[in-house]
Amino acid sequence: MQIILITGISGSGKSVALNVLEDAGYFCVDNLPPALLPNLADTLKDKEVSRLAVAVDSRSAISLSSLPESIALLKAQGHEVRVLFLTADTHSLVARYSETRRSHPLTHRTQTGQNPTARRTLIESIIAEREMLEEIQPLGNVIDTSNLSANQLRQWVKEMVEADRAPLTLHFESFGFKFGAPLDADIVFDVRVLPNPHYDQKLRPLTGKDEPVREYLQAQPEVADMLSDITAFIEKWLPAFKRDNRSYLTVALGCTGGQHRSVYMVEQLAKRFGQTESVLVRHRELG
Repeated sequence: MQIILITGISGSGKSVALNVLEDAGYFCVDNLPPALLPNLADTLKDKEVSRLAVAVDSRSAISLSSLPESIALLKAQGHEVRVLFLTADTHSLVARYSETRRSHPLTHRTQTGQNPTARRTLIESIIAEREMLEEIQPLGNVIDTSNLSANQLRQWVKEMVEADRAPLTLHFESFGFKFGAPLDADIVFDVRVLPNPHYDQKLRPLTGKDEPVREYLQAQPEVADMLSDITAFIEKWLPAFKRDNRSYLTVALGCTGGQHRSVYMVEQLAKRFGQTESVLVRHRELG
């Protein structure tokens, strides 16, 4: 059975991701205690269900620590298990809770040694949840939804589901430093030192995917040098990441606005590594 576990910080988009998987034909279950995962898989397998998606998060705080053990058991039983961990920066989470006017799941959970009627503030709840999920995050593919629209998140989850299964999938992501570095990046390269097409009036409205911008950057020797150096770094260390049993490796490249240089570099790297590896491409600031 193909099993996708969706977990992460409350307010980061788990419901959106679960809806995408439901539309893709997965049998979906929300807020299932991790200890029940093996029994659920056995039951659905008997009913000839081949694809299962389960949301597991801090609402099941009591049994959350058993998630790694449940994942190991599922894999031992022959199931294909992938974990999707969604996160976002605190500012974005606070803004989302303010818009929806919903309370955080941990708001009503009392802290040890405090008055049973005391409630956590929203910030305290977010901090507590991050600490609670700290050991869970490395288990999966991390997506930072801080600067993503719901449509962007839907597309990224859809691409992840449709990606060819391989020992390791390379994610190349472009972004703009002025909007913040992505929290989901394993490796970050700063390409702001490269010549900037933004200062050419004809190139300013275009992106790194457009031919005039590509021609401009291809004509710059330092662009080729940096592309070669980054390629060599990834080629050297990729086998080590594979030996570390990683399912995903996110390589993020940032320029000032995430429109020209970083987009071009990501496209070139994806083209080079796409010949031999499973590759996904994300351009955060291009929507």
